[in-house]
Amino acid sequence: MPDATDPDGLTVGQVSTRLGVTVRALHHWDEIGLACPSLRTAAGYRLYTAGDLERLHRIVVYKELGLGLGRIRDLLDGSTADVPGALRAQRAQVAERIDRLRRLGAGLDRMIDAHERGLLLTAGQQAAIFGPRWNPDWPAEARRRYGHTPQWLQYAERSASRGPAEWQAVADAVADLERALADAMDAGVTPGSPEADRLVERHREVFASYFPLTRQMQVCLGRRFEADPEFAAHYDGIRAGLATWFRQIIDAGARAHGIDPDTATWQ
Repeated sequence: MPDATDPDGLTVGQVSTRLGVTVRALHHWDEIGLACPSLRTAAGYRLYTAGDLERLHRIVVYKELGLGLGRIRDLLDGSTADVPGALRAQRAQVAERIDRLRRLGAGLDRMIDAHERGLLLTAGQQAAIFGPRWNPDWPAEARRRYGHTPQWLQYAERSASRGPAEWQAVADAVADLERALADAMDAGVTPGSPEADRLVERHREVFASYFPLTRQMQVCLGRRFEADPEFAAHYDGIRAGLATWFRQIIDAGARAHGIDPDTATWQ
């Protein structure tokens, strides 16, 4: 029998290095009878011949193509008569995986863009959807302020899956809510009334288009709607005094759920 240095045979370690497969894989293929070394040393060590290497090389190629070991055995041992047909079927599966990976890559690109930009819309699309008073610089400003927060991550995840039509639906829902708020204030709806509480709940539902809004977070937003000049101008531009009334119905709704608006925090 040849020893480990005999030119007629290569050791498991040498084959592992030459073919780029693990020793463990070679042992497994030997155990299941897929690729057995033809020679042994006097000490019982496996030695692979040139013919063994050819079979191993084909196994490696077929594995890289995604074939399972059982299918590879059939191809190598002639159990599958139509080898081109089998390979074409595998080629179709590979094409499907490539297509899925391309879609995954495109989705990852959109997610990255959404995290970095907020809105995946052109300035023209933003103006058409959100109105002429919309400032296309606002998303970038929001990222600078809140990009480190969980809410920005949630917002970005929602934004990544939206195009102009989906954002138009969000804008329409917000506009409908604002009209309902103005009409309710005009009608003399009082904070804490059932109708006011329904509007508060509706606001939380609509706002969930951006990220989930807890009641305490909603209280914090209500304060900002009234105190922030830009928000106050927006709501008071719809109806004079709407910013304050909106904050009041949010506070009343929070109290009904055991939350003190004076101590509520963003959580």
